[in-house]
Amino acid sequence: MVSRNSFKFVMLPPQSDTTRAWARRLSETVPEVRVVVAEDADAAAREIADAEAAFGQLDKQLLSKARNLRWLQAPFAAPPAGFYFPELIDHRVCVTNFREIYNDHIGAHILAFVLAFARGLHMYIPQQLRREWKKSPLEAGDVLHLPETTALIVGVGGIGAEAARLLAAFGVTVLATDARRTSTPEGVSEIHPAEALDALLPRADFVILTVPHTPATEGFFNRARFQRMKKTAFFINIGRGMTTKLDDLVAALHAGEIGGAALDVYEQEPLPAEHPLWTMPNVLLTPHMAGHGPYLDDRRFEIIADNCRAFAAGSPLRNPVDKASWF
Repeated sequence: MVSRNSFKFVMLPPQSDTTRAWARRLSETVPEVRVVVAEDADAAAREIADAEAAFGQLDKQLLSKARNLRWLQAPFAAPPAGFYFPELIDHRVCVTNFREIYNDHIGAHILAFVLAFARGLHMYIPQQLRREWKKSPLEAGDVLHLPETTALIVGVGGIGAEAARLLAAFGVTVLATDARRTSTPEGVSEIHPAEALDALLPRADFVILTVPHTPATEGFFNRARFQRMKKTAFFINIGRGMTTKLDDLVAALHAGEIGGAALDVYEQEPLPAEHPLWTMPNVLLTPHMAGHGPYLDDRRFEIIADNCRAFAAGSPLRNPVDKASWF
């Protein structure tokens, strides 16, 4: 029988009905955990002092008060810039996140963008708004035969792997790069290290970014990389907005260096109303909602509960993070 140890788990502010409900469920389902809901900053500073574990976001001051902290559950799949600061990176605390919970929702969103471009919806939707009946001639090449296309997925983690599986089902040849993964997921024809990106870009009809925002990926998709793409290729970013320089994307679109773009994430959010991307004819935009879908809170709670059980048993935690790399 595995021995289990009780421990204190602090839910850091801000609180919501959801986090309070999680606290009640954890107390009922994981008897080893003593859950404390810190409703404000003063309570957080007081309760973190002897806590072994916490959920939420820490700052330097709060971390300095945490004498016993060994596990922090991040409230995000890919925390924003600033979540990982030098003191947290150097601290012994193990950070876990919520990755994997969006795979199906975002995978479907990627496929929707690809299908929209393949069938010319980026042209027909504006025509609909103008009440304009206009068919493109077949020889215009506005319809792509997916079994003759290639997609390059940049960052083939859980989301990228699910997108690859869906794309392959439509006959798309899928290439992938990843900083860590070496095994080939279902649907991926070739997997390459991250350093191979520039060599692979000219082969792709769809370039799909699913990478997190890290020190290595901030602004890494720039004008030079757009210029390496096919002039007919489509760029899709559903990872993090800070990975792509929007001014460079606009310049590449204006210059005809790529065929179009679809974005769910942006350097600045909300995207300013005056931004040129709003009115460009070969661009599809959604407001950072690719991950929206049912069951997300249930999936978040499942990860928290699984990790509470593992922490009590001294077992490996689910979704550990390389803090220095932010993911």
